[in-house]
Amino acid sequence: MTSWIGRTAAEIAAAVREKRATPREVVAEHLARIERLDERVGAFRVVRKEAALAEAHALAARGDLAELPLAGVPLAVKDNLAVRGESMRVGSAATPDTASEADHVTVARLRAAGAVVVGLTNVPELCVFGTTEGVHGTARNPWDTSRTAGGSSGGSAAAVAAGMVPIALGNDGMGSLRIPAANCGLVTIKPGHGLVPAGIGDGDWFGLSENGPLATTVGDARLMLSVLADAEVERPDSPGFLRVAVSVRSPLAGTTISEPFVVATREAARALTGAGHRVRRADPPYPLSLGVTSLAHWTAGAAVDAQPLDPRLLTRRTRVHAAVGRRFLGTVRKGTARAALRGRFEPFFAEYDVLLTPALARRAPKSVAWDQRGWVRNLLVNTNYSPLTPAWNLTGWPAMSVPLGTHPSGVPTAVQLVGMPGSEGRLLRLAEQLEELRPWPRTAPME
Repeated sequence: MTSWIGRTAAEIAAAVREKRATPREVVAEHLARIERLDERVGAFRVVRKEAALAEAHALAARGDLAELPLAGVPLAVKDNLAVRGESMRVGSAATPDTASEADHVTVARLRAAGAVVVGLTNVPELCVFGTTEGVHGTARNPWDTSRTAGGSSGGSAAAVAAGMVPIALGNDGMGSLRIPAANCGLVTIKPGHGLVPAGIGDGDWFGLSENGPLATTVGDARLMLSVLADAEVERPDSPGFLRVAVSVRSPLAGTTISEPFVVATREAARALTGAGHRVRRADPPYPLSLGVTSLAHWTAGAAVDAQPLDPRLLTRRTRVHAAVGRRFLGTVRKGTARAALRGRFEPFFAEYDVLLTPALARRAPKSVAWDQRGWVRNLLVNTNYSPLTPAWNLTGWPAMSVPLGTHPSGVPTAVQLVGMPGSEGRLLRLAEQLEELRPWPRTAPME
C-alpha cells in the first residue's frame, strides 16, 4: 500500500487527479498521523476528523476533480482565519466559541482548489508573540519538542514539519510565517502587500499582516501561493543574473546573530555565487529608529484586536502589550514612519535585486509557559531571537524563509530572501536554486 505521508501537495494532487489515490484515503492517513503524534507536538486546537472525511468523500464526486490543483490535499488552517462551521478562538479565552458562518476568502480559495481542511492550528493569544502556547494548547518544534515551534503560525508550521499535513495556511504580521518556518525547517513566503487577500483581525495590523503558505518544498509554496493569489505566480525559466546583497548584521541595536545562522547565510551566499549570481556583502541602511517603529506597530495592532474583548479574560502579557499599543495608535495610523522606511530602503534595492540575511538570530526558545510570564521577558525573548523579520512587514515587501543547514543541536537553520514589490516569482525561483544546490529534509524524524 502506498503511503502519502511525507509526499508533497503536488504529488498528492497529481495522484488524486489521476485516480491513483482517493481524497478519502489520503485524508484518513493524515488524520491517523495527527492522532498518533499531535499529543507530543500540539499543532492542532481542533481536528475535523468526521467533517474532513465527509468532505474528502464529497470531493471525489466533483466533476472538475481532474482539474483541481490541490485535489485531495490535507490542509491545516491557522486559528485566526474563519473556517465555516468552526469557531475561531485566536488563541484566547476572551474570544467567542461560536461557529463561523463562512470561510475566510483564502480558505475558500484553497477549498475550491480541492484542499481538505483537517483542522485549525494553535496560535499564541491574538497572534501577538513569536512562541505558541496558551489556553488552547502549546505548539512544539517537531525537530526538538523541548523547543517552541515559534509563532504566531506555530501550530501550522508544526503540523507540516511533523508530516501531519503537506501544507498549511498561516499569516505574517511581524514574522509570524517566517519565524516558525525557520524553526521547523519549512519554506514560506510572506507575499508583498495586495497580492493575497488579507482580512486578518480588525485591520490587518494596519496593513502589516499577509496570508501565506507553509510547505516542505518551494514548489508547494509556489503552488499554494498561486491559489491564494488566484493568479499564477510568475516563474522565470531561470532567475538570471541577479545582484544579491548579503548581510549578517542585526537590524536592531543590542541584538546579535548567532554563529549557526551566520554560517547558514554564508553557505547560501557561496551556493548562489557558484550558480552565477553577483553576490556582495552589503548591509541595508537600517535606521536607529527601527526598533521603536517595530514596537509601535506590533503593539498598536494588538491594541486594535484586543479592544472589543473582555480584558479580564486576556493574559497579563497581552493586556500590557495592548496597553502599550494604545499610546501609539495615532502615530501608527498616520503611516509616515512606514513611508519613510520604504524611501530609505528603495535606493538599496535599486542597487541590489535581492537581500539575503539569516532568517533568525538564534534557535527557538524553550517551550515553556511564556503566556504566564511577564511582558518584558516576552518582549526580550521575541526581539532577541527574531530581529530580522519586522522591517519587511513595515515596508510591505515580499520576504521568504528557506531552510539551509543545521544547528549544532540538530534543529534546522534558515535564511531569509527579501525583494521589492512584485518580486515573489523571482524570490521563489532563487529559493528553488538553493533547494537544488543545498537540499533539506522534508519532515522531522518523529518516528
